[in-house]
Amino acid sequence: MDGASPWRVLRSIILPLLMVSTAPLLISSFAFNFNNFSLIYMLTGGGPNYVGSSLQIGSTDILISMVYSVAFESGVKQYGLASAVSILIFIFVGFVSWLGFRRTRSLEEM
Repeated sequence: MDGASPWRVLRSIILPLLMVSTAPLLISSFAFNFNNFSLIYMLTGGGPNYVGSSLQIGSTDILISMVYSVAFESGVKQYGLASAVSILIFIFVGFVSWLGFRRTRSLEEM
């Protein structure tokens, strides 16, 4: 683009070319962070727990470690609630990944 400002070159040429290669990495890192169970479980165990909660849910829990706590570590094991939340997490991550890959495909046509 002849005579374009540096901002216009960055926005119209450089960033779209970078997004083609980095968008799949961003999507996979987003999905990985939802499933980063081992880090939370080994480091803090999800605690400290919220006071007065009927479920064993901690302050440092992510969604997947909260599901594990509800299913296996609570006094009352609620497998149904844990599986329902797991399905909702799967649908959410799948939907965001689908949107991201759809957007990536449109960037490849540039």
